[in-house]
Amino acid sequence: MIIKVSHIGIAVNSIDAMLKLYIEALGLKLAGTEVLADQKVKTAIIPVGESKIELLESTDPEGPIAKFIEKKGEGLHHIALEVPDIRAALAELKKKNIPLIDIEPRRGVENTTIAFLHPKESKILLELVEAKK
Repeated sequence: MIIKVSHIGIAVNSIDAMLKLYIEALGLKLAGTEVLADQKVKTAIIPVGESKIELLESTDPEGPIAKFIEKKGEGLHHIALEVPDIRAALAELKKKNIPLIDIEPRRGVENTTIAFLHPKESKILLELVEAKK
């Protein structure tokens, strides 16, 4: 079911401030930024080998990333796992009684389709990602 680690999501107060570390200090390249208005988040994608780092900055003080940072501080938000067919993966997980946040997939950055599993089972927020075809 799992192809690879797609990306690691990191919640930050300021993408611009964090880019100084990842781009200037570590020498990585910024692939791009994107705003998902419906999720109240701005993202920056930084490729690292076959995976990526996804910096997440809230665009709204009431958004999920802002609330996460308020509760837990900046840092690891989620790990995303790439799957070939997100609907099939969700159906299989549902059959196995794995708690899901998203029963139906939704749009993610870079024209992907995503769904989150509830951290109750995995102890960390896991995201499933189906890459654009």
